Amino acid sequence: MKGMLVRLARPGNRMDHWSFLFGQIAIHSLIVLIVTGAFLAFLYDPDTTQVIYQGVYTPLRGVPVSRAFDSTMEISLEVRGGLLMRQIHHWATLVLVAAICLHLLRLFFTGAFRRPRGLNWLIWVGLFLLAIAAGVTGGILPDDMLSGGSLALIQGVAQSIPIIGTYLTGMLYGEAVPGDRVIPLFYWLHVTIPVIMIGLLVIRGRLLHRHGRTHYRGAACVPPLSSLALFFTTCAILTLLSAVVQINPIWLYGPANPSITSAGAVPDWYMGFLDGALRIMPAWEPIVFGHPLTLSILIPALLVPGAFFTVLAAYPLLERRLTGDRTLHHALDRPREAAARTALGAAGMTFFGLLWAAAANDQIAHQFDLSLFVVTWFFRIAVLAGPVVAFEVTRRLCLALQAQEREARAHGIETGIIRRSPGGGYTEAITAPPAQGRIPASRP
Repeated sequence: MKGMLVRLARPGNRMDHWSFLFGQIAIHSLIVLIVTGAFLAFLYDPDTTQVIYQGVYTPLRGVPVSRAFDSTMEISLEVRGGLLMRQIHHWATLVLVAAICLHLLRLFFTGAFRRPRGLNWLIWVGLFLLAIAAGVTGGILPDDMLSGGSLALIQGVAQSIPIIGTYLTGMLYGEAVPGDRVIPLFYWLHVTIPVIMIGLLVIRGRLLHRHGRTHYRGAACVPPLSSLALFFTTCAILTLLSAVVQINPIWLYGPANPSITSAGAVPDWYMGFLDGALRIMPAWEPIVFGHPLTLSILIPALLVPGAFFTVLAAYPLLERRLTGDRTLHHALDRPREAAARTALGAAGMTFFGLLWAAAANDQIAHQFDLSLFVVTWFFRIAVLAGPVVAFEVTRRLCLALQAQEREARAHGIETGIIRRSPGGGYTEAITAPPAQGRIPASRP
């Protein structure tokens, strides 16, 4: 651990712009996850055997629960510092996924995925998917009502797959649903995923050493917040959030019960797009060769996310094919300099954001006294039309900014200062524009 912190503090890890910090925050959050996860692993029991709860939480005494739920309750209410560790672990997952998402946006909008860094882009996309998988598998382990709802959703998605859906469900759950197989299976997946993520980060570090760091054209290299200080700041913020903001209070939800579902329960933010897609999808279930095809689950839960992440992973190759650009790039673009790419990114963000907002269609209808039917149809239309509008608006804004810069380079920047010449004429003072592509250096 000491060697890791020393490497984090090396000057070579310093960056010249604040947007470079997202990747570091993701790595620091992963370190926090591994440390807290190791603590929890010694106390958690991934066993679905039923026992009678005899812990300190009086309302649940005498209730049949699984050993997984019982051990999680013991960690939360009886182990000194256990609840804080659980909440730090949960918050670190949320921050990890958010940091990776923001880092991917930075890589996309600045063109940092171009040669020779295509593999680096794939690594971060893989880390994004693995972080989501770690969050989903970890959320199921307490075996409470929320995790029971997630298991029911996974069951529905698995069964919607044509031909192999029934067999896949049997592999996950065994002969009965939820069965006694899925939580031990997800526990080992949850433990294995961070190991894979560490391996990907090691490869990413070697690629970074080989190709060097990207930089903005004209950006001056100033000493920003050191990585070691950022690591401790990340730990402090996660601890503060965990100490004052309660998350996943399983004692209020109670043990999982397949016959009951929690009202108003929503997944973590990174799974909101999937929940929203399922909510607004029409109930399409055609009969094909005498068998029902559940498109209302298959399309939003598998086909749409699968297509989205496939295009995301393959985008560097697609852009290279479309533009014919095969040169090496070490300087980053400003978003306005690549209008089509920036517009496409805005369209993707709009699509993702609308699906994420659609996960709260019932709350929106309730809070604003609207018809749930109307709100659902609004999102059905908006999720198709919104990305098109966002693409065109963003593209025109980028082109307008480019035209404005060309005008400034040709004629200078108007200052509004009027000067009188000795001959009695009046002229406006003009200043020279900054160098093309130059952005101001960030300050610590």
